[in-house]
Order: sequence, then C-alpha cells, then structure tokens
Amino acid sequence: MTDSQGAQAIVARRLQLMGQLLDRLEEIAPQDMADRMPDDIVRLAVERIVTQVVDIAVSVNQYLAANRLGTGAQSYRESFDLAARTGAISPALAANLRPSTGLRNVLVHEYLETDTEVLAAAIPMALSGYREYIRSIAKFVAGPE
Repeated sequence: MTDSQGAQAIVARRLQLMGQLLDRLEEIAPQDMADRMPDDIVRLAVERIVTQVVDIAVSVNQYLAANRLGTGAQSYRESFDLAARTGAISPALAANLRPSTGLRNVLVHEYLETDTEVLAAAIPMALSGYREYIRSIAKFVAGPE
C-alpha cells in the first residue's frame, strides 16, 4: 500500500465513522426533537454525536490542507475554508458548515447552558450538510474517474 493509498484509507475510515454517527443521530432525533430534548439521555447523545462529527470533519480538513496546501488551519472554522481551497468541498458548503464549529465549542467547553432549541435546530443542518460533506470529500479523495 502506497502512502497515498494509506491516506485515502484513513480518510475513508473517518468518513465511514462520520456516516455511522449521522445514521445514529437520525435514529434518535425524531421530528419532535425539541420536545424530547429535556430527556437528558437523548440530549447528551445528540451533543456527543454533533461534537464528534465536527471533530472528524476538522481532522479531515486539516489533513487535506496540510497535504494539498502545505498549511494548517488556525481554527476549526478556518479548516472548512481551507478544505474549500483544496477543492474538496465547495465554498458554499464550507460556509454552511462553519457555524457548526461554534456549536461544537459551546458543547465541548460548556460556555453556556445548552440551548435545547438551538441544538434541535442544528440537527437537520448536521444531517444534510455533513452527508453532503462526506460525498464531496469521498469523491475528491478518490480522484478523477
């Protein structure tokens, strides 16, 4: 296995894990999520999944930026801009996903008490935006057909 193939395998594994996390999020996040958020188990599971998905994406973004641009992001938000600069994701997708880093920071560092309505509202964006992210990165890493 070449270094390139090994790197592709690492990225593919991260994307697979991200997809599995999104599947679980979809399973536990019913349409009435805002009503169910007072359930601590559901809220904690959603929080953990969201933070993991963002963390995985940022690690992929950093890997791509380092290998394609020879640089690294100074922040989680910037990592999405660099992923767009590599061509791995569109600038529009980068703009859509950047705000998820702020939510991740609030959840991880507990800056504020979790606003369950904000968390519930973030679920549809996470599901659609990060599924698009997975497709885009997978296509980019696979290279020209």
